[in-house]
Amino acid sequence: MSETYRVLVADGDRIKAGLALQMVAASTGVPVERMKMRTRLDGRTAQARRLALYLAYVTFGWPLERVAHAFGLHRSTAAAACRWAEDERDVPSLDALLDRLERGVREVLDAPRHELAE
Repeated sequence: MSETYRVLVADGDRIKAGLALQMVAASTGVPVERMKMRTRLDGRTAQARRLALYLAYVTFGWPLERVAHAFGLHRSTAAAACRWAEDERDVPSLDALLDRLERGVREVLDAPRHELAE
């Protein structure tokens, strides 16, 4: 059983997960490509990915399994990330960062959608 566990994920979920990753990358300086690596992450990159997972969880209101699938991870990874982020919200600067990121994501998603011409 060396096959990787994969679940079909809707394009909209992948786009939203990508938005969370990009917002965290822009705020932390950790490139998205590093957050998406399937190898063991260094501490800074792991923290950034946890922030992106948590951002998706709280902003989109997704259950942990959906968060995990959208990011191509296991549910336990998403759960651990969200527990870490909740604990870290006691740090005022991190709490302020998450508040700003949540507002930014909501502003993007709540804006009128622009349909592109074919």
